[in-house]
Amino acid sequence: MPTRSQTLAKAGMLRMTFEEQGAVVVEPPILQPAETLLDLYGEDIRARAYVTSDALRGEQMLRPDYTLPVVQMHMAHGADPARYTYAGEVFRRQESDPARANEFIQVGYEVFDRTDPAAADAEVFALIAHALRGLPVSAVTGDIGILMAAVAGLDTTRRRKDALMRHIWRPRRFRALLDRFAGKTPVPPARAALLAGQAFSDAPLIGLRSGPEIEARITALREDADAAPLSAGQVELIQGVLDIRETMPHAISQLRDLAVDLPAISVAVERVAARATALEARGVETETLMFEASFGRVSMEYYDGFVFGFRADRRPDLPAIASGGRYDALTRRLGQGGEIPAVGGVMRPGLMLELEAGQ
Repeated sequence: MPTRSQTLAKAGMLRMTFEEQGAVVVEPPILQPAETLLDLYGEDIRARAYVTSDALRGEQMLRPDYTLPVVQMHMAHGADPARYTYAGEVFRRQESDPARANEFIQVGYEVFDRTDPAAADAEVFALIAHALRGLPVSAVTGDIGILMAAVAGLDTTRRRKDALMRHIWRPRRFRALLDRFAGKTPVPPARAALLAGQAFSDAPLIGLRSGPEIEARITALREDADAAPLSAGQVELIQGVLDIRETMPHAISQLRDLAVDLPAISVAVERVAARATALEARGVETETLMFEASFGRVSMEYYDGFVFGFRADRRPDLPAIASGGRYDALTRRLGQGGEIPAVGGVMRPGLMLELEAGQ
């Protein structure tokens, strides 16, 4: 295992490569305000954050990653365009796997640039791929925006679309909802009783919901029950999107075929095609670069477009050596009315050194 000093030295070298690209070095505080950020992390990271509090500052957490505090900083007073880099510790509880580190060094590169999103995607990916050259790792890419567009294009109610959107990052729950909305699964007995109009007015109120909130929920459930089921064809199209796992040129061809029957994804598909062209211009061999439409669905929930990861070829026990993606919607949420296209990626220098030592 690499020592801390070796890892820090490697991190400094990696950060310097991003500085050479014009990135500004930033160092957000280790202790971050928790209230807003915890709502924006994915379910996995949120559950593993170290959280504390004090009377003056309220709830605080040790930073579980850098991207969210960097976005907050940029949206408050950043230039346009801007590039940032950082290297430092992040902290995540590992209660289910004590063998994994709960404190490790992360190096990253974030690009805020509205000029050409496809070119920015390619820039981040290519720089990280270059930093990993020579290591036994393989890359995979995806695009969360395609599934989002597919859900938005379904012929169903807004409430059902919103439910599916919320669970894009929870594949099992997403599939269960899709099956329920298609009428493939029975209604749970308790819900069936509500829909049948059985009275529960004499039952005591338990929990935080008020009486009117409970009535509103019952009304929503009845409206959902009255909605027409998703057609088998729509479900098949969604599954067709999720099943795509091909090299990038073949994936784009398959996506364009699906877009004939699911035109809502057309714009998102052409973004993938534009990104492929930009990657080729950066020297990336897209003929062999994998694209998986489902990739990234168990990562950070703030990603809403391009996603990528690099994993060790012969070490399935290791987490991703590097990963990243696009998070345009996050800049809107943290921008207090402002927004800017943004993409970034992070690397684990400690894992990189471990792979180097094993070669």
